[in-house]
Amino acid sequence: MKGRDDDRVFAALADPSRRLLLDRLFAENGLTLGNLCERMKMSRQAVSKHLAILERARLVTTHWRGREKLHYLNPVPIHQVQARWIAKFETDRLDLLSDLKTRLERKS
Repeated sequence: MKGRDDDRVFAALADPSRRLLLDRLFAENGLTLGNLCERMKMSRQAVSKHLAILERARLVTTHWRGREKLHYLNPVPIHQVQARWIAKFETDRLDLLSDLKTRLERKS
């Protein structure tokens, strides 16, 4: 099931409009659909569809406050992707840079 979750996160992050929505929630968490539609160059229905994809990827969670549905950024799936897919590639590169620095220091 983990691979499927990762696929959803990668697919959700692939769209610039969805990344913009995540950026807006990072800047100000707990926004309504109406708040999120402001400054977006798309219809309310399109924003709602993007939010549904972000919710399926668990990147956005919601909470009802009376009649208002508030949207919150959930950074955990991004962290999981970073830990599983990005960090392992970065470690080798950082080790190489560290070795290079050590070698250069020995020569000076």
